[in-house]
Amino acid sequence: MTFAMDELLSRGIAITQLTLIHFASNEPRLQRAIQKVTAEFDGQRYKNRPIRLTRVPIDSQAGSLDDIHDEADAHAAWEAINQLIIDLKEAHHTLHVCITGGRRMLCLMTMSAAMLHFGHQDVLWHMYTPDEWIERSREGALMHLPAAEDTGFRLIQVPMMPWGSYFPVLRQLTRPVTGEQDMLAGPRRVLDYGEEARRTAVWQQLTRRQKEVLEAFAAGLTPHEVAVKLFISVKTVDSHKTAILAECRNAWALPEEAWLDYRFLADKFEVFAA
Repeated sequence: MTFAMDELLSRGIAITQLTLIHFASNEPRLQRAIQKVTAEFDGQRYKNRPIRLTRVPIDSQAGSLDDIHDEADAHAAWEAINQLIIDLKEAHHTLHVCITGGRRMLCLMTMSAAMLHFGHQDVLWHMYTPDEWIERSREGALMHLPAAEDTGFRLIQVPMMPWGSYFPVLRQLTRPVTGEQDMLAGPRRVLDYGEEARRTAVWQQLTRRQKEVLEAFAAGLTPHEVAVKLFISVKTVDSHKTAILAECRNAWALPEEAWLDYRFLADKFEVFAA
């Protein structure tokens, strides 16, 4: 964390708060690590800069959460991370999130929540530390890399689409729902309903033969295999495919330049497979 902080500050990025997310565990190694980080903040200052350290232990309704043992723990952890990002964005913070280190599951959850709630100015970072410096800094033996040499440490920006910025309704759908154990169950139902409506709209516009071709593509067949199955030429299959994809462009409001092929039909219409 201190390596990442030093790098961000060296880039001239203004930081007012460091949020440390960790399991609510008394495991000695974790507690030592937290103490090491906390010691770097003297009176809520870091390297003589006013930066506030905030700790966010992840817990669940059942109490402390020391790791992810099952799906209930996974949902509790995702909900905590999701709500934290919501709170930070509602407080108008620009976020620089480093997902390297700790449990991989937490990194995946953080990326999932970030895709929903990040704005275009927020950044997700992968922290790369060469093996030599990992060993030299193990157990907090080294909290800051030497500034005078190129250690090979890098913060690498993770390519990520902030889908919530383009579809704000997705953010609202992840708000906690009373009695809902899976926070993403609601969004999935809404999105599935929309996909079903688009599939139905396409289906209703097709001829009987086009429906047969679509069912064959939905079953995962290639154009050649569809031609063999339906006893028609590949050219005829391509003609039907072009007509079906034109209806899909209308239903999904896709631009003309968006490239589609039979794999799109296999993906979107799998439930229509004969």
